[in-house]
Amino acid sequence: MTNENKIAVKVNHVSKFFRLPTDASQNLRNTLVNRFKGIKGYTEQHVLKDIDFTVEKGDFFGIVGRNGSGKSTLLKIISQIYVPEKGTVEVNGKLVSFIELGVGFNPELTGRENVYLNGAMLGFSTTEIDEMYADIVDFAELADFMNQKLKNYSSGMQVRLAFSVAIKARGDVLVLDEVLAVGDESFQRKCADYFEERKKSGQTTILVTHDMGSVRKYCNKAILIEDGYIKNDGDVDEVAVQYSLDNLTGGSLSQSQAADGDEKEAEEKKKPAFIDKLQFKLLCPKKIAPGDEIKFQVDYDVLQNMKTYIAFSLTDPDRNVWIYNDNTMDQPTEGRGHKQAIYSCHINNINDTRLKVQISVRNDKDQMIGYAPGELVNVIVIKRDIDKEDLSAIDSATGLIQRNGKWEFTND
Repeated sequence: MTNENKIAVKVNHVSKFFRLPTDASQNLRNTLVNRFKGIKGYTEQHVLKDIDFTVEKGDFFGIVGRNGSGKSTLLKIISQIYVPEKGTVEVNGKLVSFIELGVGFNPELTGRENVYLNGAMLGFSTTEIDEMYADIVDFAELADFMNQKLKNYSSGMQVRLAFSVAIKARGDVLVLDEVLAVGDESFQRKCADYFEERKKSGQTTILVTHDMGSVRKYCNKAILIEDGYIKNDGDVDEVAVQYSLDNLTGGSLSQSQAADGDEKEAEEKKKPAFIDKLQFKLLCPKKIAPGDEIKFQVDYDVLQNMKTYIAFSLTDPDRNVWIYNDNTMDQPTEGRGHKQAIYSCHINNINDTRLKVQISVRNDKDQMIGYAPGELVNVIVIKRDIDKEDLSAIDSATGLIQRNGKWEFTND
């Protein structure tokens, strides 16, 4: 097979922008005056910028990125819903696009009629839909309801039918946007089995998702889009790790969370102050391998003449697993002043694991006098020497790892 024959989808230096109106005037005179002054009456929002990649036949290709990065716009260009300002998209074969659930369905038509309507919109003839119909109905598990009007379906039934039409349509390239969590638990398991079969049979699929577990499980190639550019491409693990790193920092607090924080802060102010300015700083790279050193620094000010100890734990916030801790309290600091401590340790036998640090400062009675809750360490541990067929090792985080670290103190 020549290189050209291997290509399923070729996205060639595609750029796309939208015009957002800035002049709401409907007065012809004002519009003409603005034009003569060089005022266009709109601004250009550049959504995609020189996107270039190739999907080969048999690829299960992942597209990931944060909300607003341009993923859905890219899929609509591939699906010929949008036309790019620059660049071209070449598709070899029939493309079946499933970007939004239920688009093209008519609630006044029966389930059967909607299957034929939706199939026609996807470019299939009546004869082709006849051949696919039984598979679609069987996958949706709606044989007893196909002669009822769609408006009498529950929302879950409509989702199952729409999704079944898309994935059971016999196209050469299947395009899916954020649809791996459709239906109930039983239907999701069926969909997962279908994607496994599709991957093994070498059918070309383009998938947009925020679920890095699905990317690693199904995709053999992936790209990460940020601000309209391709930030990372190729290796699935590298793309997934970069996406997770980009999302480590959380957004703003909700009003209820802020209110709770204000109440807690007020309560803390009522307590006698023992320490101040408790801070954490990471001293190792953000991406490490098992066996690499994890190193961080803790700083705080002691306000009274007393002994203080540092205790901490590292947890995996995604799996809610306690990975490592050191609460030995065998190295106290003495007296008032600024205290600085550096801790180093090794985290072995885990893979694809984000770490979160929880640090407390205690007195010599093991009473907590300062606490830094749930700060993300911004470290992802990736194990590179795993057999791709060893699914247990690929998605694993052990329990508590044996303590192996040490503190180094600097006291002012």
